[in-house]
Amino acid sequence: MIRFPPVIVLAALAGLCAAPVLHAQSLDAQRSAMRDALAAAEAGRIDATASSALARHPLYGWVEFAALRRDPNAISTAQAQAFLARYDGQAVAGQFRNLWLAALARRQDWPTFLGAWKPTDSAALQCAHLQARQATGRTDAAWTEQAQALWRKGAKSLPDGCDPVFNLLASQGALAPALRWERIEAAAAERQTGVMRSAARGLPADEAALANDYAAFIDTVHPRAMNWPRTDRSRRMAAAGLAKLAQSDPDTAERVLPQYADALGLGEGERGQVLYQIALWTVASYGPDSARRLGNVPESAYDERLHEWRVREALSRGDWPAALAALRKMPPAQRNDSRWRYFEARMSEKTGDRAGAQRLFRETASSPTFHGFLAADRLEQPYALCAWIPNDPATAKQAVARDPAIVRAMELWQLERPGWATAEWNDALSRFDDTQRRIAVEVAQDNGWFDRAVFSLGKQPDEQRLYRLRFPLHHDDTIKREAAKHNIDPAWVAAEIRAESIFNPKARSGANAMGLMQVLPSTGAGVARRLGIPYAGAASLYDSDTNIAIGTAYLREMEDKYGVPYVAIAAYNAGPAPTARWQSQRPGFDPDIWIETISYKETREYVARVLAFSVIYDWRLNGTALPVSDRLMGRVQAKRKAFTCPTAQMPKS
Repeated sequence: MIRFPPVIVLAALAGLCAAPVLHAQSLDAQRSAMRDALAAAEAGRIDATASSALARHPLYGWVEFAALRRDPNAISTAQAQAFLARYDGQAVAGQFRNLWLAALARRQDWPTFLGAWKPTDSAALQCAHLQARQATGRTDAAWTEQAQALWRKGAKSLPDGCDPVFNLLASQGALAPALRWERIEAAAAERQTGVMRSAARGLPADEAALANDYAAFIDTVHPRAMNWPRTDRSRRMAAAGLAKLAQSDPDTAERVLPQYADALGLGEGERGQVLYQIALWTVASYGPDSARRLGNVPESAYDERLHEWRVREALSRGDWPAALAALRKMPPAQRNDSRWRYFEARMSEKTGDRAGAQRLFRETASSPTFHGFLAADRLEQPYALCAWIPNDPATAKQAVARDPAIVRAMELWQLERPGWATAEWNDALSRFDDTQRRIAVEVAQDNGWFDRAVFSLGKQPDEQRLYRLRFPLHHDDTIKREAAKHNIDPAWVAAEIRAESIFNPKARSGANAMGLMQVLPSTGAGVARRLGIPYAGAASLYDSDTNIAIGTAYLREMEDKYGVPYVAIAAYNAGPAPTARWQSQRPGFDPDIWIETISYKETREYVARVLAFSVIYDWRLNGTALPVSDRLMGRVQAKRKAFTCPTAQMPKS
């Protein structure tokens, strides 16, 4: 991977803005000046001298934007038009345009609004655009068609600004009962009963009363429904309400379903919808009626999710023949996924079909996934991994790195403006071909922006083999040092960082987990206190070395507490209470089966993901790997495995 030294980044900046100051000062000084300018603009205290010095900097448009967005209502038409002309075609113009259009809508300055309009995904602005055309006498057939299309999208609540549009539609007779019912039914499917009631207001009185009773039933199941007209619509509404009830109270839903089924003539489809939810919300906690309720669901109502749960339920009881039968009922595409092919092999093995198991293990072992690695371990084979390391010329990378939007995106990322950086990134990628997009990911990683591989690769199948981009490695010296200190596999630490933050040291979750390893401040303080790690409060967790030191020590504590890494990984994600429950429910289970029967989808996939990532990071760090079957048990001294590139993974010619 080619890494650009600061002088090349400076040259790229200078080439774009032709600002002599960029040659005279260091890149750090320039970034500091720009950071100060942005903060000053947001605070309403722009320094004219400093601003003039940076006026030709590539990010100066964002400085202007930061100043203007403080009070959008005070922006004059001349200011707005000049800004849009100055930055036409740039991401900052798109951000400003939406801000300006919203301000014009509040002012009801419709002629100016129409002059500035460009299509947007914002429903509020789409409604404002229709309002603008309405106010300026442009309510033609196309207006009606577009307004009706917006109405049809309204399964969920639309902004208040859409009300004048829909009121005009109604006054024109363009919101016929059929169109209102279309939205009511769409809202019912989303259980948006407020939208149902709103859409019903223009219906004839008897239809409005029925629509409101439908909404009431979805909110709280009631016996009046048994007197509804025996229509397909009533049956759909009853199924929606009973399915919702099943999510919170599957026992009651199962008890009352026959009454409504008889009264309204529910068919297999409607009954299946309710029975599906009854089974799902029973098996999700492995309730005692799980197998029976799964058996009550018509096969026509099964989807991939319920097929998976039927397998897990049998696994949770140790009923290997039932698990094998459930696997064989999966659709072919699902059954051939590496996870389920592996478990079909395991169940074949457990039910005495060793030859069938070996064949399925061989097929699965060609997949570079958690279950593919497990299958390779069963066969004592090397791991399958065909890395693609493109040999792009330096000139191609330099061209991408000098793209104006990429330069702005990288600088904004360095200035900790991720939202704006992403806007510039998306603008650049909208113009790039596949090769440029891939190279852009490499440029982003050179600048410490590692998650672009996760969000921007995968459009082409071979991009899955870009392991060095998809699995970045940073702070590896610190990872190795701290892992050695606590006798932890360093590949595990790297995998946790990849799973938790994608190597973003400033990552912060909704639960206030912070930094590379997403450590909670309370956890950080406790670990630091117990081990004497320097800690100056929660902000310390944004320091990469401190975060890795604390996070790695915490992994050691978790492994000591739970005995084996795979349970420790589950606890790292879900916490102690659910983990204790899973341990008590399925003691003595084989690790692969215990992981698959974890109740929480997020944790179940997290454990498999971290273990698979560990193998790939072992490859990155060492070129060989600790077998995943040993890794999940904490056997760090096991014989290591090589990697091979099977024909199945070879790139297409």
